[in-house]
Amino acid sequence: MSGFLEGKNIAITGAGNGIGKAVALYCASEGANIVVADYGVSMDGSDPTSEVADAVVAEIKESGGDAVAVAGDVSQFSVGGDIVAASMDNWGSIDGVVCVAGNLRERMLFNMSEEEWDAVIAVHLKGHFNVYRHALAVMRKQETGGSFVGFTSGAFMASTAQANYSAAKGGIISLTKSTALTAASLAMRGGGPINANCIAPVAKTRMSENVPFGIEMGEAEDIAPMAAYLLSDPGRHVNGQIYTVVGKRISVWSQPEEVRTMMAPGDRWTAAEIAEALPDGVGTEQHPFIADLERRMAEMAAEKEQGES
Repeated sequence: MSGFLEGKNIAITGAGNGIGKAVALYCASEGANIVVADYGVSMDGSDPTSEVADAVVAEIKESGGDAVAVAGDVSQFSVGGDIVAASMDNWGSIDGVVCVAGNLRERMLFNMSEEEWDAVIAVHLKGHFNVYRHALAVMRKQETGGSFVGFTSGAFMASTAQANYSAAKGGIISLTKSTALTAASLAMRGGGPINANCIAPVAKTRMSENVPFGIEMGEAEDIAPMAAYLLSDPGRHVNGQIYTVVGKRISVWSQPEEVRTMMAPGDRWTAAEIAEALPDGVGTEQHPFIADLERRMAEMAAEKEQGES
C-alpha cells in the first residue's frame, strides 16, 4: 500500500465484522495504528464477546501493523472514553474516529416496543455521540486536529420496517454536521484542522441480509478507501458532507435548503388561506421513497394480474 495514513492513530467502532473490519484492515495497511472497538454481539444484542475484536487485532499485527482491542458497549458513555483513551495511552494521540457499530430491531412502527426503539438509538446515535464527544475534547487541543467519519444510511429519509434505524441514521447526519460546524469554528479561532463527514454505505453485511427488495449492492471492502481518504491529510479539507459508497460508485448528497417560499397576504396566514395558496405557492416535494414504493407496488400488482390471466 501507499502509506496514506502512516503514523495516524485511528479508533473504529464495530471493527470486528463487516464494514468496520474492512475499514480497520485497510487503514492498518495504509500505516495507521488501530483501536479495534467491538463488543462482539449478535444482531439481537446477545452473546457479547471480545473474540472478534481480538481476532482483528491479531490479523493486523500478523500483517506488520499495530492495534489494540476495546471490547465494550459503545452505547455506554464511559466506553466512548475508553476507546479514545486506548489510542492516547498506546500512541499518544487520537487522529481519527470511525463509527460503524450498529444493530437492528426490525418492526413496523405501530408494533415497535420501547426497548426496540431504545436499543437502536443507543448503539447507533448515542454510540456516535459517546465517541465523538470524547475524541473532540482531545482533538481540539491537538495541533494536528483530527477527523470524524460517521456512518449513516440512505434509509435516514424513511423506512417502513425500521423507523428506529431511520431516525438514528438521520440523527447521525445532524450530529456529524454539528461536529463539522464546531470544527470549523474551532479552526477559525486558531485550533488544529478537524473535519467530520458521513458515509452512507451500500454493501453486503449481516445487517443487509434481510433487505426485502433488490438494490444496488457492493462489498464491505469497497467502503474502506473512502473512509481512509476522509481520515487522511489530503482529505482534511472535506467537511460536513455525506457520501454514498457502493461498489465502484461514490456520490455526494445535496445540502438541505429551502427551495420555495410564499408570504401571507396579511399579518399571518389562516388555515383556509394556506389551503388555497399552498398548491400553487410553495407546493410539496415528492418523497422519493414513497414514489419508489408506489412504482414497486404497481409492478407487483401487474405481475400478479399477468400471472392470473
